This record gives sequence, C-alpha cells and structure tokens, in this order.
Amino acid sequence: MTEAYLLGLGQNALVIYLQLAGPILAFALTAGLLVSIVQAVTQIQDMTLTFIPKIVATVLALVLFGPWMLKSIIKFTFDLLVSMPNLVR
Repeated sequence: MTEAYLLGLGQNALVIYLQLAGPILAFALTAGLLVSIVQAVTQIQDMTLTFIPKIVATVLALVLFGPWMLKSIIKFTFDLLVSMPNLVR
C-alpha cells in the first residue's frame, strides 16, 4: 500500500461524497431560497415555514436520485473490496 494509492483512494472517496451530497444540498438550497423570497414578498416571518419545504425537497431529492446514489456507493465499495487482495504483498 503506497502513499499514492492512499491519496487516490481518499480523493475518490471525497469525489463520491460530493457527488452524492450535491443533489440533496442543491434541492434543499433551492427550496430555502424560494421560501425566503416568498417570505420577503409577503412579509410573513414565521420560522417554522422554512422547515417543511426543505424537508419535502430533501425527500424528493432522495426519491429521485436514490437509485443512482446507491449504485454509485455500491460500485465504489465493490471496487475497494476487489482491490484489497492486491494491497497485501
């Protein structure tokens, strides 16, 4: 196990993490922004109003991107487990 392999593995793990978290965060950010605009226009300042749309957007993102996310993490894990015998010399 070399340093280059460990650095590459860490880089791949971070890229997978960002790819998996990105769609969920984007949906939640968009929902929060839209609710904030509606609150500013209507001057409704209820703090609990922001949570429900964010939760709905997050669940929607998980439903839409869940299968792709699961395939990505399974592929990464499979590749990691397959490469383990090559690490032992």
